[in-house]
Amino acid sequence: MFKIMENKVLEIKTNIQIQQPVTVVFEAIVDPSKMSQYFIAKSSGRMEDGKTLTWQFPEFPDDVPVIVGKIIADEYVSFYWNMGTNQLLVEISLLAIGNDTLVTVTEKSMDNNEEGIKWLKGNTEGWANFLACMKAYLDHGINLRKGAFDFMRKP
Repeated sequence: MFKIMENKVLEIKTNIQIQQPVTVVFEAIVDPSKMSQYFIAKSSGRMEDGKTLTWQFPEFPDDVPVIVGKIIADEYVSFYWNMGTNQLLVEISLLAIGNDTLVTVTEKSMDNNEEGIKWLKGNTEGWANFLACMKAYLDHGINLRKGAFDFMRKP
């Protein structure tokens, strides 16, 4: 007998442990001068509750509007951005583990269809890269993104 599966929504969740205190990791997320060392090229400002920002990425020509949701110092950062016609919520949670920090990124949600599966693949890869680049920057002072995505630039 066949069972028809429900069209459940898709959600991304990924995490990594960084060998830095939560205060250091939190600042690396909300401070654009730090975030530009591992994720974005430029931001129109610091992440604060309710603020609308514009992010620029080194490998993409378009500005990305970001609407900051809730910020809880050293614990939680949320923001909304658009993926096609969908506005998606990104949540970044920080948990102290001794002197280290567990960083969890969740992005939600898209329908379980062709567009959603494409988003799930691309953005899961993107958030894993975000975490790896943040860890390399905070734990070792290395900017892994520099030059890594030049091949994606349109001539």
